[in-house]
Amino acid sequence: MRISGIATLVTSVSLATGLLVVPTPVVGAAPAAPTTDAWPVLRLQAEPGSGVRSLEVPAAEARTPRATSSYSMVGLTWRGTDPGLRVRSRGPEGWRPWREAEVLVDGGGASEGTPGLRATELLWMDRSDGVQVDVEGDGHRGLRLVLIDPGVRAEDRTVAAPSSRARQRVAPAAERAPQPELISRKRWGADPSLRNGKPRYNAGIRQVVVHHTASGNDYSRADVPGILRGMYRYHTQSLGWFDLGYNFVVDRFGRAWVGRSGGVGKAVRGAHALGFNHSSVGISVIGNFEAAKPTNAAVTMVVRLAAWKLDRYGHDARGGVTVRSEGSDRYAAGRQVRLPVISGHRATNETACPGERLQARLPDVRTRAQARIRRY
Repeated sequence: MRISGIATLVTSVSLATGLLVVPTPVVGAAPAAPTTDAWPVLRLQAEPGSGVRSLEVPAAEARTPRATSSYSMVGLTWRGTDPGLRVRSRGPEGWRPWREAEVLVDGGGASEGTPGLRATELLWMDRSDGVQVDVEGDGHRGLRLVLIDPGVRAEDRTVAAPSSRARQRVAPAAERAPQPELISRKRWGADPSLRNGKPRYNAGIRQVVVHHTASGNDYSRADVPGILRGMYRYHTQSLGWFDLGYNFVVDRFGRAWVGRSGGVGKAVRGAHALGFNHSSVGISVIGNFEAAKPTNAAVTMVVRLAAWKLDRYGHDARGGVTVRSEGSDRYAAGRQVRLPVISGHRATNETACPGERLQARLPDVRTRAQARIRRY
């Protein structure tokens, strides 16, 4: 018998005045659904001059289920030892499964960002109104929860491809792989006031580092501009980076978006491969490809971006390059490292990025990028 969702064993006791029914809880019964009623709602606040709303609070405030105002992205920051972190959200269908929060190992090094600050990748949770954090391990301090609602603009639903004016600028340069179609920062809603400083430039580009955002795969076309606005806010305001860390971002529909500012045709220094930003361009595919396959459309756009960038600097996409590390968790500063010209993030840093399934596509990316370079 089940009363109010809790299994009970009903014992009937015969008394002179009638029957007394005594509910006795059954040992091992399933716990009641999480409740958020005991604490005030966590409310995100709009940021000046921006349609993005956010909230940063101590993660201890969400160790038990908490109701929130609407949000769709979540990250965590701390100092010290990396804890094990899981997050779950509440959507219209109820509480969703727990998700692992992957540690972010991107960054600009000592020249960019808040010294000593550690963080997770920013997770895409879809529309949510509740949150809970699970923490394992010790040695960390100052653990904070970051909730972001990037908002929805009317134009987010209509951004499908660059304008006809933008298409006119991508005609192939003489004997060079052409620039693919790019969707501008203005079109995804980058707020210039969030940037911290000015772009820095490298002497050239010697390698392409491929990433995944580890954020989630179940987004729609209209979600992508908001995902970029959320990443931009997280990278600049929570992590203290100059700008969005990746130079270019590719979605599962095969669209390429301008990430970091400074000029798409220039060797802009990113914050995507700690210790190797000085020699590379960073391309990140939105999604988590540890188990899920990247779409063919996304892989094709990575090929086109890589061929365009490498051809300008005379590199063979299938070759290797020796690069001096500026210091990462894999290679000490000053060490000379031999790397593929097109490599996954895991080649330069201790990370699973870009995920097993995208990493497995990189040999094909190299072959196709070099074929594209030879075609022009």
